[in-house]
Amino acid sequence: MKFVDEATIKVTSGKGGSGCASLRREANLPKGGPDGGDGGKGGDVIFRASERLVTLYDFRLKRNYIARNGQPGMGRDKYGKAAEDLVVELPVGTLIFEVTEDEDGNVSERLIADLVEDGMEVTICEGGRGGRGNLHFKSSINRTPRYAEPGFPGEEKQLRLELKILADVGLLGLPSAGKSTFIAQVSAARPKIAAYPFTTLVPNLGVIENDEFDRMVIADIPGLIEGASEGRGLGITFLKHVERTRFLVHILAAEDVNRDDPTDGYEMLNQELAQYNPEMALKPQIKVINKIDTLSEEELAELKAKVEATGEKVYFISALTGEGVDELIAEMWRRLDLLNQAE
Repeated sequence: MKFVDEATIKVTSGKGGSGCASLRREANLPKGGPDGGDGGKGGDVIFRASERLVTLYDFRLKRNYIARNGQPGMGRDKYGKAAEDLVVELPVGTLIFEVTEDEDGNVSERLIADLVEDGMEVTICEGGRGGRGNLHFKSSINRTPRYAEPGFPGEEKQLRLELKILADVGLLGLPSAGKSTFIAQVSAARPKIAAYPFTTLVPNLGVIENDEFDRMVIADIPGLIEGASEGRGLGITFLKHVERTRFLVHILAAEDVNRDDPTDGYEMLNQELAQYNPEMALKPQIKVINKIDTLSEEELAELKAKVEATGEKVYFISALTGEGVDELIAEMWRRLDLLNQAE
């Protein structure tokens, strides 16, 4: 199934059933009076967050969601049956915007819900109320009313859905930095891995569990390049998914490191984050140099010495062989624990 993180749909709640205008007529009750029942309520449209879903692809295929109408009332004081609510499941992390257009054709939107927890529900459109039967209109001056209320209409809304992945950790780096290999090494995720840029075309999620069965969700964000915040490469499509992460693991490949200034490579992507959203550049980061298996012992020792001279804490790993990965994972757990305690 394709990864889709935006969709536009229309939702309509059910119309209420009409009330009934009925007069009771029986052999022993020639003047029984009105006995028309009320119509049933129309179905609501309810959105529910579900961890089972990871894409909005289905909402590109089906764009109209309509709840059922309530049943009309009947004679002998029989009320119409209320319609069942229409429950639509969305991926956790979906934002729901209502799209409106004014008389001049100007389109605007406002956020009406943010589904951030599994099982979270929000009523988007309420079903119409059922009309009252004629038994409600009986009075001392009108003992046999012959009219009843029609059912009230439901609501209709145009919506834009936007999915922002919820993860604890975002893997950030240039194309071919080894992010996919890392997430495959530490979790059960099996992203596509190849020796060319932009292998990862959609975000991948991996889950790590510790000995206490705590979970850490890692998002492998497709490789960013310089100018990503302005739409170059794949970056602008996926930068929004970094917004939801709690901290970042910023990975450089050993071959991309500037040997004169080893930490210089981190600045370019940090600038892209700041241009897209200044708050994203303030997220805590763990800096990593990957693919140390491609370096000789002398080259690696020289690189580590230059990094130490900058005063930066950088983790050296090989996602392919697993060297240094355990130490990095331990630091990621430590950071996550600190964030949990702070919250």
